[in-house]
Amino acid sequence: MNFPTRLIEGYRTFLGTRLPTEQDRYQHLADHGQKPETMVIGCCDSRVSPEVIFDAAPGELFVTRNVANLVPPYTPDGAQRAVSAALEFAVQALRVKHIVVLGHARCGGIKAYVEQTEPLSPGDFIGNWMALIKPAVAKLGSPSQMKPEEYLERLEQASVLQTIGNLMTFPCVRILAERGRLSLHGAYFDVATGQLSVLDNESGRFRAVERDISRTT
Repeated sequence: MNFPTRLIEGYRTFLGTRLPTEQDRYQHLADHGQKPETMVIGCCDSRVSPEVIFDAAPGELFVTRNVANLVPPYTPDGAQRAVSAALEFAVQALRVKHIVVLGHARCGGIKAYVEQTEPLSPGDFIGNWMALIKPAVAKLGSPSQMKPEEYLERLEQASVLQTIGNLMTFPCVRILAERGRLSLHGAYFDVATGQLSVLDNESGRFRAVERDISRTT
């Protein structure tokens, strides 16, 4: 089977447009290595690309993505954990200053958990992974007291808080955060409208980022 034609076309567009303006940056990154200040933990949903949402240049963001932008609690048992490995590298080697947990609306993983969707395979990898949000589900209360779409949105946002809590179970994260050398942030992206909201740590609520109309007119 041939390599996807759409990707080849996209690459050729990149060669003719973006690469010429960023060639020096790529060369600098190749020669001196990456030094991003921000790690983004996002969902693997194809509609929620951190590099696109934040208009990031090469080398600006260190990104790890998985179903529903989750991080398991710290468990130093020797198991192979891709998210924990990426986190360790970002914090210990790259020494990022910020970690952003980027949740989003219409998350398929959250919806599958709420609707108790049948496993897609005997391994039920998605179901076992999504079990990480059980504490968030318990804190949120009964879904019968809300409209389905409201419950899903609240759970999508509650899972961001749960992930931030799990991040703080990692000693390397907790120590640096307590010393003021690492900041944890929550964000929520509405796929339909493109609206980004960020977590207000004092109130625990997500507040929409105001748009600069002058830049869009």
